[in-house]
Amino acid sequence: MRSLSFMRVSIWVYLAIFFAYLLGPLVIMSITAFNSPEFPRATPWECLTFEWFAALFQDERILNGIKNSILVGAGTVVLSVAMGLAGALMLTQIWPKLRATYYTIIIAPILIPGVVIGISTLVFWDRINRMVGLGADSFLSNGLFLTVIGQSTFIASYCMLVLVARLQRYDTALTEAALDLGATHAQAFRKVLLPFMKPAIASAAVLAFLASFENYNTTTFTFGEYPTLTIELAQKVRYGITPAISALAFIIVVLTVFAALFNEANIRRKDLVAMARKDATVEELESGKFRVPGFLSSNWAAVALVVMACATVVVVGTATVYSPAQCIADVQEQKRIETELRIQELRQRRAEEAARKAAEEAETAPKPQAAPSGNNSGFGGVFSPNALTGSGEEEESKAPEAEDSNNSGFGNVFAPSGLSGD
Repeated sequence: MRSLSFMRVSIWVYLAIFFAYLLGPLVIMSITAFNSPEFPRATPWECLTFEWFAALFQDERILNGIKNSILVGAGTVVLSVAMGLAGALMLTQIWPKLRATYYTIIIAPILIPGVVIGISTLVFWDRINRMVGLGADSFLSNGLFLTVIGQSTFIASYCMLVLVARLQRYDTALTEAALDLGATHAQAFRKVLLPFMKPAIASAAVLAFLASFENYNTTTFTFGEYPTLTIELAQKVRYGITPAISALAFIIVVLTVFAALFNEANIRRKDLVAMARKDATVEELESGKFRVPGFLSSNWAAVALVVMACATVVVVGTATVYSPAQCIADVQEQKRIETELRIQELRQRRAEEAARKAAEEAETAPKPQAAPSGNNSGFGGVFSPNALTGSGEEEESKAPEAEDSNNSGFGNVFAPSGLSGD
């Protein structure tokens, strides 16, 4: 029992970590779309604002990129689904010995890097344009045409895989029965095979559109004058990220969740109808009056869809009347006060550091030494300051003695008064 409980706890912990890793960036990005700072950030929270959605819808480059992405996606869906369906039908009808080789050739574009596909598409169709003799502004050099062709080269392979998975469950006896009853091959395809393939065709179309919408590697070489949304976003990121990009991503996430919930609600609705038909009597089936459960009964996806739709309406209504101007002004004033306090603290800290350094320099500076007063040299005071000039009473007392005494051996011949006759 303990091991079983530990396994359950481990599984729940693993699932929590997995979904946090998978959905955590999307949640944080969604929060930044409603925060007032100009740089996308979730913390610290400042003010609730919807201005980034308004900035998004006022950005002409983003809107133009969305329009081009939709056009390219529509063209890619038509071409890729058609080629994928043709490839799937060919794969099921080809000679079995060639099936593996044919499958490898069709799957090869998936393994080729998108950069190589983009460059080869541009070079190939430019050469075709020159061979035909068309001008530089012909449709063969048009960015929409080249982008659709380049993306369909590998997206058709994804569509073929989806269609082959559905086609493998098809009973060819249904087509043979239709042909035996007098239907042509076109009628058998349109009325028997195509209805069976509709779910797979819808899935392949959604896959092709999403793959085309987010493609960058191939599109960056072929878009020409028609940049898609991914190209515009990549160019904007080079000059800095704004919360308007987060607002766009939030809208895409919301639309994706809406589509997923609607699809799940529709599937559960069909299951409930099938169960009701199974439990109905023959009379009820013939009259068509058997009880069908409501759209919201036993359908959590439908309930979540309605709740999300109501929340969206509330948010949009709030955005039309809410103004964050006062909140933003208060936040800016608070930031100004905090900045001034930080400046004052920094100045005070610098003054304290300057005073501390001055005190340390004063303590470590060498002190001046006093001049020696005694005669400590070994030369008998010859080099003392008073040795040459004579000073004090000693010089005065010695002067008369020098005048009266006759210590020379020349009889005062060189005395100062010897020539004057005194």
